Amino acid sequence: MSDNLWDDKVFRALASSIRRGLLDALRDTPQTTSELCARFPKLGRCSVMQHLDVLEEAGLVVARRVGRQRWNYLDAIPIKRIHDRWIGAYATEAVALLDRMKSDMERKPAAELEAQ
Repeated sequence: MSDNLWDDKVFRALASSIRRGLLDALRDTPQTTSELCARFPKLGRCSVMQHLDVLEEAGLVVARRVGRQRWNYLDAIPIKRIHDRWIGAYATEAVALLDRMKSDMERKPAAELEAQ
């Protein structure tokens, strides 16, 4: 599958506040589907499962069955890929801009700054 198609799936999965909430719930520790359902009492089990399926399809959640339980694990690699491609480059440019502004400000005499 092409990178663009994977990115589209990840962005679509992250577009839902419910799915972002599920990822937040999985950030610190894997949880069973029942545990996730208990954290989202306004959603039915089928709705939670549908959201988990979207997250799994996007590669953000890995599910493993142990007996009758389905354990859900966060896979943060797709989020890191998005960060590296989209956020990291922009953040680097923003930090460089701030550094240039600081240098410019330090080079200007204090009287010139006060006049502005």
